[in-house]
Amino acid sequence: MKIVLFCENRYAIDILQPLYIEAEKQGCHDVLWYIHTKKIPKFPLENEVKWTDSIQEVYDFKPDAIFVPGNIVPYYLSGVKAQVFHGYAAEKKDHWIIRRYFDMYLTQGPYFTSHFEASAKKYGDFEVHETGWTKQDWIFAHLHDFDTEKEQLLSQYGKKKIVIYAPTFSPKLTSLPYMKKPLEDLLAQEKDVLLIMKFHPLTATQWTDEYRDWAKNRNDAIYIEASENVTKYQLMSDLMISDTSSAVYEFLLLDRPVITLNTIATDIYWENITNTNELLQAYHKVFNDTASIKKRRWIVENYDPHFDGKCCARMIEQVEDYIRRHGVPTQRKINLWRKYTSIKTFGKIKK
Repeated sequence: MKIVLFCENRYAIDILQPLYIEAEKQGCHDVLWYIHTKKIPKFPLENEVKWTDSIQEVYDFKPDAIFVPGNIVPYYLSGVKAQVFHGYAAEKKDHWIIRRYFDMYLTQGPYFTSHFEASAKKYGDFEVHETGWTKQDWIFAHLHDFDTEKEQLLSQYGKKKIVIYAPTFSPKLTSLPYMKKPLEDLLAQEKDVLLIMKFHPLTATQWTDEYRDWAKNRNDAIYIEASENVTKYQLMSDLMISDTSSAVYEFLLLDRPVITLNTIATDIYWENITNTNELLQAYHKVFNDTASIKKRRWIVENYDPHFDGKCCARMIEQVEDYIRRHGVPTQRKINLWRKYTSIKTFGKIKK
């Protein structure tokens, strides 16, 4: 099968890499990465994989399947267009919008599956299959890979716990303008905490520069550059502080506590504070509070219970089954507005 891994934004690379690993392991697929270099000026796998920044080359490749963790994929490309999602943030409205670009929605867990199955009945032009999310495979394979590095960091800094601060980049939702002083107070009070700050690649430079400078020469805080994989640092951390970020759900799936500031989520399965003065109290509560533990375990069961290392294999299998039943689509039928958006975003091709 000829597969395109479609990366419009930087975060898509980490999401699609487990799919690439699975496709290579199966040994019967021809995989091409598409990198939108206007948004991803440096592709970290450029010397390791076959890739292009040309939509024309993707069209000429004539893919059988295109895996997309974004909102748009050009309608004029051939192949089964499979939405694999860029996170678990159910409270964000655009997570549920049906833009008609996709033939398949490959969902993470029962909560998402039920919602998209209802949409599939309404629209009647796409399928929904529950597979689990790609990153679960990476976590399954690397769950304990960083245990030694964690112990070395804790020993180096003389600490006992790692807390990760991973806010969203959205100007309307981010906690970045309000969190530096509360984090400083937390570190002053809790001498056994090492703070790791890992921000979204789209975070405004105003905030990356400010927090990077703040972390310099401290013995209790580390700033991690955006190019590094956040999942590694999630695996090393004992607690996450955030706001309205899909990283919250990824961390909860590790069955570890989360504190957010002013999340917009209506269903909250972690500790949310509405005043930064509440951070210390929340920190002392979340590790052993039985109600908090019960809530985050609901997330594990309903958002993505597929922790078996086979999510990507199921994705490929579902696409292959779609092709057996329907053949390879030559292009996707969508309305004129969606066609315009598709062309405006990725350009035209010569047929």
